[in-house]
Amino acid sequence: MRRTPITLPDLGVARAVLSLWYARVGDRVFAGDRVAEVLIPGATVDVPAPADGVLASQAVLANDPLVAGQMIGEIEAEAGE
Repeated sequence: MRRTPITLPDLGVARAVLSLWYARVGDRVFAGDRVAEVLIPGATVDVPAPADGVLASQAVLANDPLVAGQMIGEIEAEAGE
């Protein structure tokens, strides 16, 4: 099966913090669905799923600090995709 990393986009700040996961490991997600929420100074930003599939892993937990480009999880394509 093919895995697609979920990475933190460049939000124009040096650091961010993962606030919460909207999706749990094993949940079906579609490209563009919000899967996580990130806090940056003065804003809350949703992180979208980069592909259709199943959330296979969460590499970070709530309150973990993040940097742009960091992998926060992975989506696994389902059979037939």
